[in-house]
Order: sequence, then structure tokens, then C-alpha cells
Amino acid sequence: MSGVVSTWSRRRAAVAAEAAAEQQATVDAFALEDAAATEEKSDTEILQELGLPDPMTLVQGDDFKAFMSKTVPAHLRKIALRKLWTSNPVLACLDGLNDYDDDYLTGSTGQGAIKTTYQVGKGMLAHLLEVERQKNTAEIEDVAVEDHDRELDDDVEIEVEMAASPAMESDAEAGIQADDLVAAAPRRMQFQFEDGTA
Repeated sequence: MSGVVSTWSRRRAAVAAEAAAEQQATVDAFALEDAAATEEKSDTEILQELGLPDPMTLVQGDDFKAFMSKTVPAHLRKIALRKLWTSNPVLACLDGLNDYDDDYLTGSTGQGAIKTTYQVGKGMLAHLLEVERQKNTAEIEDVAVEDHDRELDDDVEIEVEMAASPAMESDAEAGIQADDLVAAAPRRMQFQFEDGTA
């Protein structure tokens, strides 16, 4: 057989489509009528017509399936679902792992202006320059402290050498002040050999 669709087949498909459209229109009309009728009725009247108990009186173990049919209005279905979630402790357990529980609008910024060192076109340059300046200042202070400590150590060594030297007593007798000796050049080592030469 060829893939050509006959006129009869096309007509039969069109009639079936028209019947389905009419049926859907009828269902939609009934749904609109039911919605209009249920708007005029109270919830207790609707539950009596459907033969359902009040969803707020249901407890764990009761049948909630009857409230899930399409004939039950949406607001009653929602009430029954809420009661189902609260009646069962397993379903009502909030473990805190729900992503949608967090409020992402506030965050940690408090919805205020955020202060940053970022500069357009320069990035975080100002912050980095400040860190580098502080680092250099700390290094200069460390070098100055080391130099000061070294000078103190040198002064102490000179004073110890002067106190240990016997020439200090003769110099003090001669009237030479200790400050002059500190300012003088440090003493040099002298070597003496066995033959008496220096």
C-alpha cells in the first residue's frame, strides 16, 4: 500500500477530533457550572454533598485519598493536604535542609550598602597597596630595632673590654675619661711570637 491517505480516512479523523473537542467543551462547561455552584455553597454543604468528613478532623491513619479527586474543590484539597502534613510526624519534621527555607534577600549584608576596597578599573589595588605599605613599615621597624639592639650589644662589649683591661686603671689615673675611650677606636689584637717579635 502507498502512503497516500484517502479522503475517507481524513474525514473519519476530522469527525473524531470534532467529537473530542465537543466532549472537552462539555467537561469545561460542567466544571464552570460546578465552580459557580460551589462558590455559592459553604464548605460544609460541599463536604456533605461529596460525602466527605471535615478535613480538619482527620488524624494520622485516616484516608486522605478521597480529597484528591477532581470533584473536590481546590481549596478543600489544600486544607486536607495541610492536615496530612501536620498529622504525620515524619512528614511534619523540619530538618532544616530545605533550600527554600532561607531568606536570600537579606543574606549577611543586612540589605545595606556594602563597603569594599574594590575600585573600578583598579580592582583591589588600594587594599593591596595598604597591605604592602604596612608590611614595609613593619620591616623597617624590625631593622631599626635590630640595629638598636646591635649598638647596645657593641656598647656593652666595649664596656666589658674596658673594665677587664689593666690599662683602664692607668688611664683613669692619668685623667682620661671613660667616654673618650668609648669614642676611641676598638683595640686591635696583638700577637707575640716565641722569638720575641711582634
